[in-house]
Amino acid sequence: MKARYQYRFYPTDQQQQSLARLFGCVRVVWNDALAICKQSEKKPKSVELQKLVITQAKKTEARAWLSEVSNIPLQQSVADLEMAFKNFFDSCKGKRKGKKVGYPKFKKRANSQSARFRIGGFSIKDEGVYLAKIGVVKPVWSRELPASPSSVTVIKDCANRYFLSFVVEVESIQIDAKNQSIGIDLGINTFAVMSNGEKALSPCYKALDRKIRKLQRKLARQPKDSNCRNKTRVQIAKLHNQITDTRKDFLHKLSTKVVSENQTILLEDLNVSGMVKNSKLSRAISQQGWREFRVLVEAKSEKYGRNFVVINRWEPTSQSCSECGYRWGKIDLSIRSILCLNCGTEHDRDENASVNIEMVGMGHRHDLKCTSRDGKTTSVARLNEA
Repeated sequence: MKARYQYRFYPTDQQQQSLARLFGCVRVVWNDALAICKQSEKKPKSVELQKLVITQAKKTEARAWLSEVSNIPLQQSVADLEMAFKNFFDSCKGKRKGKKVGYPKFKKRANSQSARFRIGGFSIKDEGVYLAKIGVVKPVWSRELPASPSSVTVIKDCANRYFLSFVVEVESIQIDAKNQSIGIDLGINTFAVMSNGEKALSPCYKALDRKIRKLQRKLARQPKDSNCRNKTRVQIAKLHNQITDTRKDFLHKLSTKVVSENQTILLEDLNVSGMVKNSKLSRAISQQGWREFRVLVEAKSEKYGRNFVVINRWEPTSQSCSECGYRWGKIDLSIRSILCLNCGTEHDRDENASVNIEMVGMGHRHDLKCTSRDGKTTSVARLNEA
């Protein structure tokens, strides 16, 4: 399986100028190729686009500066556009699963920039990485590469940070699991509640979020294309990166712990796109990264040889007792403790849901018709007032 290893590096002033030139050339090639595709009745093939926007464009006076950078990232930019169109067409035809992919867009200078080098355009030398027509950059090697990379992507984010992202082939790791299975219920304040009783609290983003809102109001009052507005934009990007880095660090540590200790990991299929329509909870839900956590757990399960199961989103995991299977129906989000009217067991709402997720995923679901016959006439759970 393929994995991506990312390292930060600090280029010199001369390398920053060379990288800015490279990013600009890659962006122009992408935009020129996309403009040709929009004007054509039938989309040209990738080879034809490369001849038009690279080979023939270099001979013109308006695009002669394309020769100042390596040809490999320019060709890769056209190949990436071809892949973007393929994903768009497959999504329209229903061949691609997941959220629908939109039509490719033009690249902007203010957004994050990237350029990809294939084999032949880069090489690893001692503690540095040689990039064609850029020179040797020295990344911060926080960990070793497990194998020789097949490609490297140079990234500059909106906060003017530089990264090298390597794609390498990794092998599966066989580690004995401590537990057979675990069910996980995802939430907001408590990010994850496990069926074994463990809880993982979500990091607090409120302080950074308040700073972002204040700077966004300041940005709205500043004139466009001004230096002050650009400085404010970078400040906002840095705060967003702090939130992203904090969340990513938390999700990586939690997913690694869960996958390494359990043989089967069970999650619930959440309708996140529908849940964020709630205006009161949309910001808090968006900051949690539930989808990112699911992607990380699924990828690491494949790496460690684990079983990853996602149960149906319509399973009543929060509406039934994990002890007897009695179903009490929907309850308000403010109710966190539930007393089962059938067996008299007191449940924490999230712990009960995580146990039900594990039971449904492992095929040990209660027979609700049999267990609810001896229950009370009401099917509404209430707070334990004992």
